[in-house]
Amino acid sequence: MKSTFLLFILLGVVSGRRTPLLRGLPATSTVEENAPAGVSVYTFNITGSPLSSGVVAIHPTIVNSNPLTEAFAIVSAGDLVYRVVTTGNPILDYETMPKRFDLQIFVEDTAGRTDLNTLTVQVADKNERPVFWGNMAIQTVRIYVLEGMPPGLIYRVNATDPENGELKYSPLPESVPFRVLENGDIFSRKKIDYEKDPHCYFLNITVTDPEGLNSTRTVNINIINIDDESPYFTTKQRIYRIPEEQSPGTVVANITAKDPDDEDSPSRLFYSIQSSDTYFSINPSTGVLQVSGRIDRDVLPLQLHPNVSMIVRVEDSPRGGHFSEMEITVIIGDINDNPPECNPSTFRKEINENTTAGIVLLDLRNSCKDIDIDPPNNLFSFTGLSGFGSNSFALESAESGRLVMTESIDLENPSNPGVEVYSLTVRVQDIASPNYSNTIYIYIRIKPVNEFFPVFSSLSYEFKVPEITKVGSSIGKVIASDADWPPSVITYSIIAGGGTKDYTNAFWISPINGDVKILERLDYETTQKHFFTVQASDQEKTATASVTVNVLEVNDEEPICSPSFYSIQIPVSLAVGTNVNGFRIQCQDRDSDPRSFRYFIEEGNVNNHFTFSPVAGSNTSQLILASPFDYESGLDTKWIYRLRVYITDDNLLSAENKATHLVKTGTVTLSIRVIPNPTTVTTTTPGFTVVTKRENLYLDSAWYVPFVITLGSLLLLGLLGYLGALLARWLCVRCPSASRADGTPLINAPEKKKPKKEVALEMIKLNTVFDGEARDPVTGKMYEFNTQSGARRWKKSSEPLQPTAAMQVRSSAIGNGGQETDRAEVPSKKETSEKRKEPREAARPSAGPSQVPGQDGLEVPKQKEEPEDRELPSAAQQRRH
Repeated sequence: MKSTFLLFILLGVVSGRRTPLLRGLPATSTVEENAPAGVSVYTFNITGSPLSSGVVAIHPTIVNSNPLTEAFAIVSAGDLVYRVVTTGNPILDYETMPKRFDLQIFVEDTAGRTDLNTLTVQVADKNERPVFWGNMAIQTVRIYVLEGMPPGLIYRVNATDPENGELKYSPLPESVPFRVLENGDIFSRKKIDYEKDPHCYFLNITVTDPEGLNSTRTVNINIINIDDESPYFTTKQRIYRIPEEQSPGTVVANITAKDPDDEDSPSRLFYSIQSSDTYFSINPSTGVLQVSGRIDRDVLPLQLHPNVSMIVRVEDSPRGGHFSEMEITVIIGDINDNPPECNPSTFRKEINENTTAGIVLLDLRNSCKDIDIDPPNNLFSFTGLSGFGSNSFALESAESGRLVMTESIDLENPSNPGVEVYSLTVRVQDIASPNYSNTIYIYIRIKPVNEFFPVFSSLSYEFKVPEITKVGSSIGKVIASDADWPPSVITYSIIAGGGTKDYTNAFWISPINGDVKILERLDYETTQKHFFTVQASDQEKTATASVTVNVLEVNDEEPICSPSFYSIQIPVSLAVGTNVNGFRIQCQDRDSDPRSFRYFIEEGNVNNHFTFSPVAGSNTSQLILASPFDYESGLDTKWIYRLRVYITDDNLLSAENKATHLVKTGTVTLSIRVIPNPTTVTTTTPGFTVVTKRENLYLDSAWYVPFVITLGSLLLLGLLGYLGALLARWLCVRCPSASRADGTPLINAPEKKKPKKEVALEMIKLNTVFDGEARDPVTGKMYEFNTQSGARRWKKSSEPLQPTAAMQVRSSAIGNGGQETDRAEVPSKKETSEKRKEPREAARPSAGPSQVPGQDGLEVPKQKEEPEDRELPSAAQQRRH
């Protein structure tokens, strides 16, 4: 802001009107260096303009200086009188600052007239006092000199003259043993002894410039005492006596010494023990010798050498200064501080029961001693025999320490407490005061003698085990004991029997507690009783007992029925109450009554068309049609029934017992195929048509197999369809449509405009064995049928049922082409659905071809002129092809 103001003033001076207002300027003035603030440098006046009112608008101001400085300022000295003075910031220095300054002074009156002039200030040189360098410039310098240092340079004083004049140094006073050269070097004149000479000197160093100006500073020289004298002991005693077992910290001696270097102050000496010693230590500052560890006179090396010698050193420096040494001997005295000890302190003795009384069991003195060195401290005796059963033992004498047995011990004796181990204590005690003692523990074990045989709680054991008991279950326990005390540990084992036809060892006995377990499942129907022999042993003597295991019968066998799987074909019009194809089921159960069976159909009996008769109380039952089929109204939609029959053996059980008794269940699977509109035409030769149906199953991991087969089949089917279409067109062009001999068109023949796709069927004509018979509900005639394939023929009472040679016939059916003798037509899905919608009466035979039931409800039309002895292929042969 100030710079901007000055710039405006200069611009005003240059561009405005300039009138001489400053009187006495320009001018030149001189000021001495180091002038303090407020020193007048120059005085000038301001002349007022005739047009002005005499009032100064802008007082004289230093608007610029060359070089720039703030060392000057303008102050008013009266009416229109002004002075240029020093500011002291900074203080002018001739040697380091510019020696001339040009100050431009500006003024403006109230009329707007201005004036600008220059004041030149010259700095004058002034002689200054010399100046000390370093610490001597601000304080007294302290110098330390070692005692005994040879004469020589100890310090150098440095000072300068602002005018660069030659300086001279001089010391005050002159009597000190030091001298100062003219260049400021301080030298010592002699070797100073700290013990004889003063310890401190003060030197006033004066430095003078050529004009006589000087400055003075003080130097403090301190003499440092050095360790140049050896300390000496003031203690005269060298031998000390103490008893053993003194507690750590006990004072043995107070060693004192002095150092000539410390005559006028407390000695700073350091004490130490030079020899390796584990019993004593010395205070390094006070010299007090004290016990530091246990001192046992009764162990080595003090047992042989009770004198402890050590070298004590006193030093005047902890790091190896001057020192003195002396030998001190401490004699250790013996005290009675150890009780008698026995090794071992616990004795264990084992003797057999019924040992003869009076024998010596232990000699305690041979195992005990007192380690005190001097008698009577090491003499002792045996007293105080006590403990449970101590009345059976005694000490022969207090001095001998021999333990003898006073009476025989029998563990089985009722008067004996039956204790196997006797705990005794004997006190071994010092004869000398303070009569220390120790306790000896004696354990005498009476070793039992095996005198008795084990005895079972019973000579024979009988266990009842249900036959369904799990393997590993416990079925009983045998117990044996003997009269020995303590009771012997008895182990059990099976030594004979216990096997079956499948397992050598069907039973297992715990060798510890006699617990008997089974290792295989028991079967009542195979073996009702098991016998084996167990043995009890106490490692020396043995005893045996017999074990009988009675196997209890349990209903664990499930009914087995024949046949377990059966496939049946029945006509849709089978009468209610009829035994389905004469099917009978026969069951047997190894552990159940024939009347215990109950039959029920668990799965597949949709609309409950089938039932068994009887449903319970017999091992034989028949499959009966319970309700008619109704496909016309849509009630029935399934043509194949897979019945899962359950046969239980719980018929003789009450409702309450069924919840608790074990019930077993057998299963039989029946496959029943319902054949719509069975034939009523009498067949002379049994036969049937088989349509082969194959089904392949693949694992989930082989997903690509059906995919590839399906894709290939679709391509092949498309190719065959295309070839069939071409063949049909060719036949339509070359051959007219052929009609039947009697003028009756084919059943469900397709329109001429829609050629029928070629369907190739492989048909097998064979004779079969008919093992069942039934009545046709339409004609009332009896017909025979094969229970495996479903083939049927009208029954001839005079004709035996014998198989005839099978003949294979291959025929083909092509869209509305010609009609051949062995040709059969398979209706399309549309035709089949139309036929199913017709009433049941319309399905009866009429003028036209008869229809034979086929697989999965398909009807294969048969020519009217077809001979009666023609047979249809069986379902088994269809599956074979």
